[in-house]
Parts: sequence; structure tokens; C-alpha cells
Amino acid sequence: MKLSSSVLKLPFVGPSYATRLKKLNIETVEDLLLHVPTRYIDYRHHAKIISSEVGVTVTITGEVTAIKNQYTRHGKKLQFAKVSDNTGELDVVWFNQPYLTRSIHIGDKVALSGKVDNFNNKKALISPEYEILHEGSNPLHTGRLVPIYPATTKLSSKWLRGRIATAYQLSAMWLEEFLPDADLKKYKLLEYQNSVRSIHFPTDFDESSVGKKRLAFNELLFLQLKNKLRKKDWEENKVVHILSIKSEMLKNFVYNLDFELTNSQENSIREIFDDLKSNLPMNRLLEGDVGSGKTVVAAAAAFASFVNGFQTVFMAPTQILAQQHFNTLKQLFNNYKVRVALVTSAGIKSDIGKSDIFIGTHALIHNKVSFDKVALVIIDEQHRFGVEQRAHLIKKSKSGNFAPHVLTMTATPIPRTIALTVYGDLNLSTLKELPKGRIPIVTWIVPETKRPGAYAWIKDQLNQKGVQAFVICPLIEESDKESMQQIKAATQEFANLKKIFNKQKLGLLHGRMKTKEKDKILEQFKKGKIDILVSTPVVEVGIDIPNATIMAIEGAERFGLAQLHQLRGRVGRSDKKSYCLLFSGTRASKPSPRLNAMTKTSSGFELAELDLKLRGPGEVYGIRQHGFTELKIASWQDSDLIKSAKKLANSIFNNLDSYPKVKKILKRGSIVMN
Repeated sequence: MKLSSSVLKLPFVGPSYATRLKKLNIETVEDLLLHVPTRYIDYRHHAKIISSEVGVTVTITGEVTAIKNQYTRHGKKLQFAKVSDNTGELDVVWFNQPYLTRSIHIGDKVALSGKVDNFNNKKALISPEYEILHEGSNPLHTGRLVPIYPATTKLSSKWLRGRIATAYQLSAMWLEEFLPDADLKKYKLLEYQNSVRSIHFPTDFDESSVGKKRLAFNELLFLQLKNKLRKKDWEENKVVHILSIKSEMLKNFVYNLDFELTNSQENSIREIFDDLKSNLPMNRLLEGDVGSGKTVVAAAAAFASFVNGFQTVFMAPTQILAQQHFNTLKQLFNNYKVRVALVTSAGIKSDIGKSDIFIGTHALIHNKVSFDKVALVIIDEQHRFGVEQRAHLIKKSKSGNFAPHVLTMTATPIPRTIALTVYGDLNLSTLKELPKGRIPIVTWIVPETKRPGAYAWIKDQLNQKGVQAFVICPLIEESDKESMQQIKAATQEFANLKKIFNKQKLGLLHGRMKTKEKDKILEQFKKGKIDILVSTPVVEVGIDIPNATIMAIEGAERFGLAQLHQLRGRVGRSDKKSYCLLFSGTRASKPSPRLNAMTKTSSGFELAELDLKLRGPGEVYGIRQHGFTELKIASWQDSDLIKSAKKLANSIFNNLDSYPKVKKILKRGSIVMN
């Protein structure tokens, strides 16, 4: 069976299972084979019944001598069995699995892996993994390092184990090595087919680690090669409108600003202007910390387009953020005859005559907006748009092989090593300083015992200084799940705080509200008609309320560092001293290192590096919500592997014809390429 075959070709995989697999991004046999375990359970300790000890995890092989469903005194159903070997007999107990009496029969030879405990004053195996043994078959779920896979509803790790074993048996021959022996030796990599085998069927933990390293290397290698191909394709375009950039242009723009630019803002504008006067279309990422002034840099680029007589299209992910940019640019261009239009699902808001700058949401793609002479496309919070949406907007502004300049922006501070890997197809500009005059935000961790005092302090601040506050809650409504009961839900907290702050005006905001409702609440908050805005993290980006100086975050330990930092960035946007209160619901005597870090640094880049160290493998800095491609196998923490993969990617790309198998894979598009 070929790697590109649909999972539907595998035994026991029907349409319903295929739908569930798709939730795990598994559609082909290759996807399934590259679905790697998150951990392993060690069932390698084989023991005879007589020598099995209470408290020890063992694997026992024996014959089933009895099995039945049985009710406890409290009415619960359990499954009771007896298994014997040549040294004795052992009780086996499962709970609420009545189907087992139809799956396991008296006389079956079974392998059981689990922990030995006491049950009814007798030694017993409690809820063990089981496997019926057949002549010539090797145990899959017992007696070895058993892999535990990321799963989903009605798709267990045990079921995945069986399908992966079958897929490997039918398709291993197609797992062809694509790197030369010299490269494998240089980078100390296991051969490809062996790496897949060792990740799913390891004999020890070292073998699984070596296999995972190779598969992670593959993922990083092809991610970087794909970026290089994208960059090469982009560079084959010619710029649709050539811009003339003069030094007086920047001086004129800066002179009319009400504030002084930071050094990194000036450097970024120069880098962008150098791109704009090139015959090649710009493809640049502007990465900046919360409040670092990305919009002003983007405005300078739009100004250059305007002065040359061309249009700019500025796309934002939400209506709130689009409105914010619209207001900001109208203010920045107040001294010029720049006509700015706002395009959202609610309609088009524009001045009379042809617009110079279009600002909007994805409605820019769908609405019939006239883009006559677009020289520049700006995409904010670019990771929140799908690849197709971004491509569609650029295509709408293209003319054959003539493309506009493209500037993308992200407010997520990303460690440079990672940024250069993920955004390898883009040139990178970074804003690391905050605009002059900004006062650092004071951050406190508030344990449950100090909550009343914190509320009293907030009241004093609101009454005496006339400022406003945010209160952020993780959920909209209370969850029924026991593990989530302590999380403050926005609706419940709103009702609770109305009693506590009975002399203040409170507003409620969450993502399920209609756009008009959200806009109305935000407008009231901006005008000072609301003192405390209780909200879910929907306010994370795009809301600029200079008079809001207090950010209180409930259940702070449940947020990632990035989200906490983004939320904190909603205050401290004026010359007023601002505060962030992290309410922690845990009873731990010491705050978590993550929360502690928030009190010690205001740099998003420092927090990103710290989160990388603290979180280890997996999503870094809340990538799923805030950043970029989520790695399936590799870890952003492994900077050495990233550097090695990048080095080989450069070597391969400069000599692609010498790597025909890699070239073939790139054309086919696989090896966990997101």
C-alpha cells in the first residue's frame, strides 16, 4: 500500500473513522505513520503470577479460567476474571466494561499488563490492558513499551495502535530513504524506515528518542525547504508599481507626528523603504512586542504608496481591530489629503472620491471593492488568516506576474531562531522598544487570600483617579467539567462584580455577542460610560483605551505567557501608570515560574524565550492561538536541531538536482509539511 493511499484503504477504517482521523490531520497512510506517540507506558516487566507483587506494574501471560459481569453492593457493574499460569491463579478486575465478557472467553490465552493491587483482600490486577494471544502474533498492547498517541472522541490510543501496526506492515517498503549516507552520518540521523519503526515499536526509550529525532529533523527540513521554494516563487514576480522613495518623504511624515519614533521603528521604516524602491516586490514580516508601534511603521509604508499616487490595502482579522486601525490612520494622516476607507461585513465607510487606503477584514476579499492601483498590501496578525485568504487578497491586487509589495505584521514576540525557521520565506524586521514616554506596567500576583484587598484597591483607583479597568475571564459560561469549575466565567463574574462594585458601571463583552453589540459596548467603554469591562480574551488585540489602567486576569495560571502578555498590553497605552493583577486560583504556596516571570519583565521577547524553556516540547507561547505553524513532531525548544535542519536545507536548496528524492517529495508535498 502506497504512502499516499487514503486511510480508507486500511482494514477496519470506514468513513466514520476517517472523519475522526481527519480531526487529527490524518488523511493518508503516511499521515498515520507520522502520527507519533506523546509518551510510552513501560509494560516490559514480565512476571509469573506467583512472583507478582502488590504495587508493581507487570505483564502476565496466562489462560482465562473464568470471566463474568458482576454487580457491587452499590449497584456498579464490574468485570471479574481469573487467569492462571503454571505457578498459580490471579484475579483480574475491570470496571464498567461489560463488552469484555463478549471479547474474552474461557480458554483464551491472554497477556495482561497493569498494576497489581489488593481487591477484596486478595492480590489482583486492576483494570489492566489486555490482549488475546494467537499463534505467531507479537503483542501490540502489552508486554512492551506501549505507545500512547494523541487521540480524539471515539478514537482511542489502542485503536490507533492497531491501525498504525497494520499501516506499517503494508507500507514500510515505501518508506524510502531520501538523504545520502554522508548526510545521515554528518547529522547523526537514523535511516528513515528504521526511525518510523523505532518510534512505534521501540525496544527501549533510547531507540524511540533516536527515531523521533530523525522524524523531527525531517519535519524541520521540509518546513524550511518549503519556505525557500515559496520565497523563490515570490521573487519571480515583478513589482506591480515601482515607487520612488526620497529621504524627504520620511522626514515629512515624521515631522507631522505627535511623538518621537524609537530607533527600531526608524530602522524598520528604512528597511521597508529599501524594499519599496526595489524592482522585486517586498515580502517582509514586521514583528513587534505589544505596544511597540507597528501601526505607525505600516502607516509610513502606506504614506510612501500614497505619495507615489498608489493605493494600499490593509487587512485585519477582526472588525474591532480594523476599526482601530481605521481610527489610528485617519488621525496619523490628518494633515494630508489621504482618503481612508473602512470595509467590513457591516458595509463600506469612506470619504467622497477614490480611496487611497482600504482598511478592513476578510470582507476586503469578498466585497466588490475597486482596487485600481494597489502598490502595497498590509496584513495584520497574519497568522489569523488562512493561507488561501492571504493569497486571495494578494491575487486580487496582482496583474499577471506583477505583484504588490506585501508587509505582514505579528504582535507575537517570537525567538529569532524560531521566527527565521517559520517565516523563512519572509524578510524580518523587529520592533523591540516601547515608544518613549510609556511607563512600565506594574504586575502583581494576587492569591485568593488577598482578593478582597485587591477589590478595595481597584475601587480606590477608579474613584480617585477616574480610570477604567478590564477584568478577563477564560470562559463565557460555567463549565460542567469538574476540572474547570474553579475558572471564573465571564457571565457569572459579571453578576458577581456588579454586587461588589455597586457604585461603578460595568459592561460585559465576549466573542459570542453580535458585532453590533460588541461595538456598542466598546464605544461606551471608550467614552468612559463603563468603568469596568468584564470580558473573555476577545479583547486580546485591537482595543486601545488610554484611560484603562488596570488589567485584572482571573485564573491567570490557565493562560499561556503570550496571552497574559498580550492582555497586559491592553493597558499602559498612555502616560498614566498602569497595573496588571494576576488572580491565581491555585492553593500552591509559591506562584508558578510563569506567573512569577510576568512580574519581573515586560519584554515579550524575554517571556517568549522563557516560555520556550519552561514549556519544553509542544506548543510554544500559545502557538495555536497566537503564532504560527504548529509542529507535529519537532519541538521549537530544540534550537540545535533547528540549526542543523536549516544548514542542510540551505545545502539541498543550492544543489537540488543532487537530491532527486527530496525534489520528488517537495513536488508531492508530504513528510509532515504543514
